[in-house]
Amino acid sequence: MVRRSVLFSPGDRPELLRTAPTTGADTVVFDLEDAVAPGRKAEAGASVREVLADLDADCEVCVRVRPPGGGAADDLDAVLADGDARSGLDALVLPKAESADDGADLADLAAERDADLPILALVETAAGVLHAEAIAAADATDALLFGAEDLAADIGATRTDDGTEVLHAREHVVLAAAAAGVDAVDTLHTDFEDETGLRAETEFALELGYDGKLAIHPSQVGPINETFTPDPERVEWAERVLAAKADADAEGRGVFAVDGEMVDAPLVAQARRVMARARAAGVGE
Repeated sequence: MVRRSVLFSPGDRPELLRTAPTTGADTVVFDLEDAVAPGRKAEAGASVREVLADLDADCEVCVRVRPPGGGAADDLDAVLADGDARSGLDALVLPKAESADDGADLADLAAERDADLPILALVETAAGVLHAEAIAAADATDALLFGAEDLAADIGATRTDDGTEVLHAREHVVLAAAAAGVDAVDTLHTDFEDETGLRAETEFALELGYDGKLAIHPSQVGPINETFTPDPERVEWAERVLAAKADADAEGRGVFAVDGEMVDAPLVAQARRVMARARAAGVGE
């Protein structure tokens, strides 16, 4: 599974739901939470169910429901009422995750409706950030998604271009995901017409260790995918490192060099990560 780009699409716009899987996004999220007005929830649930029932997608398809105790049961009743819709759904997105129990509760609600679905947990509140390790380590959790906009609103921070007000939380979320061995997906770039800013922010997310980034417009998918796909030169470097590592192991040598640089365990780990990203993105296959 590769989650370089995670594109959200409003659940009450069936025409957008049908086109979202054709944008090149690795994951699409049909949104029944913030993107839908309270009075349109039932209509949106029916639209998502109808689209899922006849959708033939090459990407991961998720639905963001409301939180358990806050409408999740109604959303799941709407979406999972049709067996064909259930088979077209790969995962659930849990908004405002604040504890391991939140993910377990949502997974249990799905199981009661004969659906065994992994959870992508949105960490977007102060409590969520503080409990990110437990959320990531929960059995149902398959990824952490960082939501800077909601977090800033929750703590009363002012959003800035450089993002220092959410940097600690951003780093904490990726650390929690890495420790649990689940994907970490970075926050969205709200200005979908600002490709330069998007690319800079996505590069920084990659440097922090994130596996992908949220998107709110199809135009953001290409730049995000490009950034999280290793370029050919980087893949060739990783291949040389791992080949040299194999030769050194065969000869009983603990130290070796590649391109005039001594290679140690952290560089080997980097090379393996590059190759894993490349394979996931289909590079070099």
